[in-house]
Amino acid sequence: CHGFLQLSQLLYSAYFRSTISTIERRYGLNSFSSGTISSLHEVSNCILIVFVSYFGSRVHRPRVIGVGGLLMAVSAMLLTLPHFLSQPYTHDSALQKFHDLCIPHNTTTSPESCGREDTRRLADTTLVWILMAIAQLLFGVGSVPIQPFGISYIDDFAGSKNSPLYIAILFAVSVFGPSLGYLLGSVMLRFYVDVNRSVVTGLSPVDPGWVGAWWMGLLIITGFLTLSSIPYFFFPRQMSSEVNMSETETDSDDNLREKDRSLLEFLKLFPRMFFHLMSNPLFLLLVLAQCCFSSVIAGLASFLSKFLERQYGAPVAYSTLLVGSLNLPAAAVGMLIGGFIMKRTGLTAKNIPRFSVIMLTISTLFCIPLFFMGCDTQKISGVNYPVEPQGGLCVNSNQTSCKPTTVLNIKGQRQTLRLAASLEDQCTKVFTNCKCVSGADGQVKPGHCPNSCSHYLLPVILLISLASLIACLTHNPLYMMVLSIQEYKPFECCPPKLTLPPSLLAWLPAPALFGTAIDMSCIWWKNVCGRKFSCEYYDNTLFRSRYLGLQVGYKIVGIFLLIILGWKAKRTQEYDLEKKPEI
Repeated sequence: CHGFLQLSQLLYSAYFRSTISTIERRYGLNSFSSGTISSLHEVSNCILIVFVSYFGSRVHRPRVIGVGGLLMAVSAMLLTLPHFLSQPYTHDSALQKFHDLCIPHNTTTSPESCGREDTRRLADTTLVWILMAIAQLLFGVGSVPIQPFGISYIDDFAGSKNSPLYIAILFAVSVFGPSLGYLLGSVMLRFYVDVNRSVVTGLSPVDPGWVGAWWMGLLIITGFLTLSSIPYFFFPRQMSSEVNMSETETDSDDNLREKDRSLLEFLKLFPRMFFHLMSNPLFLLLVLAQCCFSSVIAGLASFLSKFLERQYGAPVAYSTLLVGSLNLPAAAVGMLIGGFIMKRTGLTAKNIPRFSVIMLTISTLFCIPLFFMGCDTQKISGVNYPVEPQGGLCVNSNQTSCKPTTVLNIKGQRQTLRLAASLEDQCTKVFTNCKCVSGADGQVKPGHCPNSCSHYLLPVILLISLASLIACLTHNPLYMMVLSIQEYKPFECCPPKLTLPPSLLAWLPAPALFGTAIDMSCIWWKNVCGRKFSCEYYDNTLFRSRYLGLQVGYKIVGIFLLIILGWKAKRTQEYDLEKKPEI
């Protein structure tokens, strides 16, 4: 049951991240906003992890887990509401507004010219912010007890020999959650966003303006979360243990009960305990290094699909498929191999930093070629290329195989455009005698320019996946080193991602920081009612260098911290990872 619930939880989290670039395009969000929304659930984690530490053995853990799962299901349902409450999606492009072709420099909209449609768009964007923020905070509340209570419940009533096996099976099952989330996103994004409204559009899934049905997968995930939560209400508060507890264990439990404090006393004592924990130099260096590597993972999870779309012209569904089928499985394989290496070689706390520095340095070196695997930004008239003084791009236009005929007046010239009676006519619009286009006829077709770097797509994702695999070899050794430090005992039931320092320093701020770096590489913002709405064009070189540079920078800082940690470990007593720390 717990494997299924954790699988559904990670499926939800990964699916939402896989559709974040689509939600950006649909509602005109910038990358900072989408990154902030995707990490808001960490706010709840940071606040409630204190109460989880206190109530761990004082509550009916299965029921709390069941309530948490239902809260996550409600959160997934809330995330779909913006789609049903907002207006149908309309794609503004030269295909619909021919005057944009002839006045490309008119990219700003004054507040006075704000129409009803623009006002609706801004209202929809505000609605998305409110509903998604509430949903993410609620998801954070529901997810807090899942792993700590579940693992501690299994560990309390399993035999000492079976407990590691059960927990290993649990992580092995749940590791498929992120990959399945991205694969589900790839399938759902092939459907048009307004498929339930019978809205027809001339766009295809390979068009950069395509918006997929991001909300459909959330309905499926809501069902999974509900089904996986119900059984927890039928588990007992305590199970009969697989082995009889020894006298010493019972005595130690009695001693712990005698030391139980009230919630108020615990809350007063918690900051002192936390700062005492962080005063351990080894633990502090290790946590800061993990925060650096967690920030890299957060940046990849939030914006890797968008990076592939914008840099290499990958369709949204295809880029999501690549991340789910190559990058995430590579990371999972790296974790498994790292655990095998840990067991076979018996790495000690003195050797783990050295091993990690070597692996992470190799992983960083694999990222260096990515800075050069891309194309310069295409020259777009009126965006990053000067507009002809005479004005319009095209002085004549033709269209074949379409009827009826409509006469339009573009830049003072009567132009005949044969418009399709229906989308099935498959009309092709052709503009001729364009001033900025070389050639005999100066002939162009409306739409986005073809990407000349698409051949880099597969080599890039393979390099990123290989770098992820090598970096993840260090995951289990570093985690075991954390558990070997005595002062870490109060947080031992929680994996590093769910402890307070990484949540505060990595998983919460990193997506917003990566989003800000991406926004700073935008060269043309679409304005609605005098307000920045969404980025239409990025400087490809800046996007690539800032997005990858931030990842490499985090890795270098983490490697530097591990070098100091290795030097520090030489001067302290070597921890035996096979022995549990004394209490």
